[in-house]
Amino acid sequence: MEPVEKIFDTRELNVNMGPQHPATHGVLRLVLDIDGETIVKVTPYVGYLHRGIEKLGESMSYFQALPLTDRMDYVSAMSNNIGYCVAVEKLYGIEVPERAKFIRTIAGEMSRIANHLLWLATHALDIGAMTVFLYCFREREWILDLYEMICGARLTVTYPRVGGVRNDVQQEFLESLWKFTDEFPSRILEYETLIDQNRIWLLRTKGIGVISAEEAVNWGMTGPTLRGSGVPYDIRKFMPYDAYDKVDFEVPIGTVGDTYDRYRCRMLEMRQSNNIIRQCIEKLPAGPVMADAPKFTMQPKDKMMPITHPTKQHAFFIKEKACKGCGMCLRACPAKAIFGEKKKPHAIKQDMCLGCATCYVTCKFKALVIVPAGKGLSDEKLAELAEAPVPEEITKASEYLVRQFEFVKKGPKVPEGEIYVATEVPKGELGFYFVSDGSAKPYRMRVRAPSFVHAGCLPRLCAGHLVADVIANIGTIDIVLGECDR
Repeated sequence: MEPVEKIFDTRELNVNMGPQHPATHGVLRLVLDIDGETIVKVTPYVGYLHRGIEKLGESMSYFQALPLTDRMDYVSAMSNNIGYCVAVEKLYGIEVPERAKFIRTIAGEMSRIANHLLWLATHALDIGAMTVFLYCFREREWILDLYEMICGARLTVTYPRVGGVRNDVQQEFLESLWKFTDEFPSRILEYETLIDQNRIWLLRTKGIGVISAEEAVNWGMTGPTLRGSGVPYDIRKFMPYDAYDKVDFEVPIGTVGDTYDRYRCRMLEMRQSNNIIRQCIEKLPAGPVMADAPKFTMQPKDKMMPITHPTKQHAFFIKEKACKGCGMCLRACPAKAIFGEKKKPHAIKQDMCLGCATCYVTCKFKALVIVPAGKGLSDEKLAELAEAPVPEEITKASEYLVRQFEFVKKGPKVPEGEIYVATEVPKGELGFYFVSDGSAKPYRMRVRAPSFVHAGCLPRLCAGHLVADVIANIGTIDIVLGECDR
């Protein structure tokens, strides 16, 4: 048979996808080498969202750096907070009260559900299922409302604390959460009715991004991305922390290791998380929510309320003779209520002052005075009242405030050494590695982020598939670029 004469010459194309593409789930850039519609090679590029979280952590005390972890995986900030707290607690040897452990387990599983709902919503939307997106956000908003009840925040929560949690949960919250767990299984059924056996969904997920158990382990995959390949590795089971050793749950695994298996693992995980939350509510013990370790824990807020609560009628006044004009209070004031020239006495604009006491704790010359019932008075009257003795309640409150400021800023010292602690966050294994030089700040802080590892697996998942399947593979590994770039 004679060879067919080629009419057209073909060649591989080099195509950029992202970093602004909506289906890359953040500022991920992929360079695709394609032969027609078939992927030959994928090269991922990250770093567009780099904010230096690890280096920032090395410039702060262990207790001061906690809010940085919210900004890594901003979809499940609560889980990041818990992982960081567990690591620092092990470093300091702090024992967390039982009630706080159960509350953190509840918060962590709420975070897992919220994360998986956002994953399912965006993954389905990328593939073309719009209705699932709307349904998932309906339940996710419910969880964010519950977050608001527990700590007043919805996204960057910083609710867990080293040694426990910021505040106890109320009965109203527990009742609302129980109602959510009652209704949520039926909502999962709604999602599954829409896509579980949908022909388009099956065509876009079955046999796409197949990776064997051995390969998944070698690539460093964790979480549902690993368990979809049939590896039952879950840190909550193998190295329990908080209250995970006191609740019963199963670890869902897949068989084929494709996009559909990873989807099913996450769907089953949401059911397991729902069950864990119900068990924790039923078993929630009484007691404190913060460790009894004054050296390692922050002061209770109620002890500082006489000078930090916004409804109190106290005023802050700078004594002219004591002020050296160093500018510390001026730079620290969030309301810019302090004015003055360098090396000359400063003054406070009383109508702009928030009464937050930030200036008070930063003044190293003790030039600031708290004047009870002084709000709204003239500077002349405040100067007169500032010479009077300060009530004992105000004095004690200011001592507690200064102590907390010093605690967060400087922090207690830890012995020299190194430690790595991992927790199971919704996307996989989140690990914190600290190297201590004996000071109150980490000499080195490194984060093992699951999104970063999984983004590196994209070349393996995409090779040989079509361009449209790249979108499905990005969704199936559930990455957030704030965690990739850190």
